[in-house]
Amino acid sequence: MASRIIPVEPFDLVIFGGTGDLARRKVIPGLFRRFRAGQMTGDSRVVGAARAPLGTDGYRDLARAAVAEFGGPEKADGAALDAFLGRLDYVSIDATGEGGWADLGGLMREGVVRAFYLSVAPNLFGAIAERLQGHAIADAGSRIVVEKPFGRDLESARALNRTLASHFGEGQIYRIDHYLGKETVQNLMAVRFGNVLFEPLWNNHYVDHIEITVAETVGVEGRGGYYDQAGAMRDMVQNHLMQLLCLIAMEPPSRFEADAVRDEKLKVIRALQPVPPHHVVRGQYEAGAQGPGYREEAGDGRSFTESFVALRVGVANWRWQGVPFYLRTGKRLRARMSEIAVVFKDVPHRLFEADGKGHRNVLAIRLQPNEGMDLTVTIKEPGPGGMRLVDVPLDMTFATALGAEAGDVTDAYERLIMDVIRGNQTLFMRGDEVEAAWAWADPIIQGWERRHDVPKPYDQGSAGPSEASTLLGRDGRSWREIRG
Repeated sequence: MASRIIPVEPFDLVIFGGTGDLARRKVIPGLFRRFRAGQMTGDSRVVGAARAPLGTDGYRDLARAAVAEFGGPEKADGAALDAFLGRLDYVSIDATGEGGWADLGGLMREGVVRAFYLSVAPNLFGAIAERLQGHAIADAGSRIVVEKPFGRDLESARALNRTLASHFGEGQIYRIDHYLGKETVQNLMAVRFGNVLFEPLWNNHYVDHIEITVAETVGVEGRGGYYDQAGAMRDMVQNHLMQLLCLIAMEPPSRFEADAVRDEKLKVIRALQPVPPHHVVRGQYEAGAQGPGYREEAGDGRSFTESFVALRVGVANWRWQGVPFYLRTGKRLRARMSEIAVVFKDVPHRLFEADGKGHRNVLAIRLQPNEGMDLTVTIKEPGPGGMRLVDVPLDMTFATALGAEAGDVTDAYERLIMDVIRGNQTLFMRGDEVEAAWAWADPIIQGWERRHDVPKPYDQGSAGPSEASTLLGRDGRSWREIRG
């Protein structure tokens, strides 16, 4: 089964912050992959924009080095790389002044899609948007892409939305969350809405609970300054984990199109119940064999910022009433793992007397590493001795199931940038989604600040603070093991 490559319209893509870490690690190598695959046509162009006086030749050298460091097997194709680099330009620009804007305007072409990727601090969004309009660089069909964080609370998110809305329509604004571009996340929607097997069971009659885990082995390291102002709640839960929860819990949309999908996600966020303090666990990793502790890496010996958070969340609607959603994320944990686990209820009657324990079906969706899904089912243990039951996974690891094609799975950033060019907002957050998520998260954060809550310490290489296990233990449940 060969993957389909559908070329996009010719475009001019301007990357503000084009010399930054995200551009080097993800955007430039991803665009090269799309160019080499034939999806980015030869007359499309990429313009880097930053303060550094690099010039176009200097920027092409930077892009070549980025592909060499962060690209995959495709980086060996020197001819394709040379052709791609010929599509790159560079403008040295002052985001808050007037320098470079006339030069940028001179590079824009008529009759092609204009897209502006703002890989910069949020406090520059307004200045850049204003100058794009003031210098007539953006037109009515232009798209603007903004990276998280989308504010740090409800008030700042509203201010940011107002700023963007004063220069661009909502249909032009693409708030990017790379988690939504992952192949497995989209397969989650395919599994739910493309199979009659699951949807009748996707409710409180059959589902016992749902776990969403995003575990990292790395610490804050060079991001300590930013992270200490954000914490795991702002950096991960309010956006990444919230989006995964929405996709799991939402009602079937009437159509697979942007507003229909986002309308259903918004309903889920608005149905989230307030989270009492005893349903939240915050943690902070201590120094250990793997490296210094959080406070050392953040540069604040008295920091109360959490590097781990676990929550018990309820959704107040008919489908999910009474079903707890357990969310957890943290740094310096045992393994790198992103997983959604739908844990179904035990069978109502134990038919086989030889078997003394309960058994449950579990649908586990693995986002990283080893993207795929497995469904745990109960079978008879092989051999004599009666009906002894054992739980085994029906494994659908993409690399195994799809063979060589799995190695050509499009990276999240590649997919999302191509969707921007197509004008498809399905996998991007709408402004009211962002505000609703902050309206739910703010009271939790404000409660911590008001009570001066101190995060629980935990060992590096563990599953987080022991209190996180207690969170589920009170309900007679336990977390799935964190494993890579």
